[in-house]
Amino acid sequence: MKRLLLLCALAAASLSAQDWAKQKLEKSPRHREWVTVKHDGRTVETYVVYPESKSKTAVILMIHEIFGQTDWVQEMADELAGAGDFVVAPDLLSGMGANNAGSKSFDQSGAMAAVSHLPPDKVTADLNAVADYAKKLPASNGKLFVAGFCWGGGQSFRFATNRPDLAAAFVFYGPPPDKEALARIKTPVYGFYAGNDARIDATLPDTTAAMKQAGKTFEPVTYDGAGHGFMRAGEAPDATEANAKARTEALTRIKTLLKQHS
Repeated sequence: MKRLLLLCALAAASLSAQDWAKQKLEKSPRHREWVTVKHDGRTVETYVVYPESKSKTAVILMIHEIFGQTDWVQEMADELAGAGDFVVAPDLLSGMGANNAGSKSFDQSGAMAAVSHLPPDKVTADLNAVADYAKKLPASNGKLFVAGFCWGGGQSFRFATNRPDLAAAFVFYGPPPDKEALARIKTPVYGFYAGNDARIDATLPDTTAAMKQAGKTFEPVTYDGAGHGFMRAGEAPDATEANAKARTEALTRIKTLLKQHS
């Protein structure tokens, strides 16, 4: 876990100022709102972005990075909604900060520590509640996807072991769940990985073999030269060429896969 925190801290250089994410979000034509999802005496503040669509669409449950619900998370949710489905992005630190606030009440190191210590069962319960809420909305066609980034990438893979009605799971540079849990997966899992991310990439051979042995679909793609967190770093003003290229290609891929499974 300490190595994960260090890796994410090194990848967080552009987090201190995300004006570029705010500016991009402000130009979006899509409807965005915050909703409160209640379950088991808990409330989960959730960011919802609707696509410009005349018909019902699928739901993308989007899981944030280890930094919690940031401006970039909201901008990324809006961008995914641009693919044609609506997105629900819960703040999994809801009610855990000062004065019962969420991610925005933490500084960066505090958010990282809080997210890394979230109990897995609590995360699953929050995600299930938000997914159930979204599937019942009038704009939903009942189909559900999950996508996550960094810590959220690992959680999207783990959520696939606990949620049998997923149409597909999208894992962005996150670690796999326990090998024994993979047998419970009932949906295709698509991975998006950075070429310069040895800690995560080292898990791929065993995960690929275990998924194949269990008869599950797992299709990982590794983007050469990109670093951990390239979906965020690749659109920052100081983006490297490799991160920007990986982000563009990964975004095209997930949009294509969403259409294939819709």
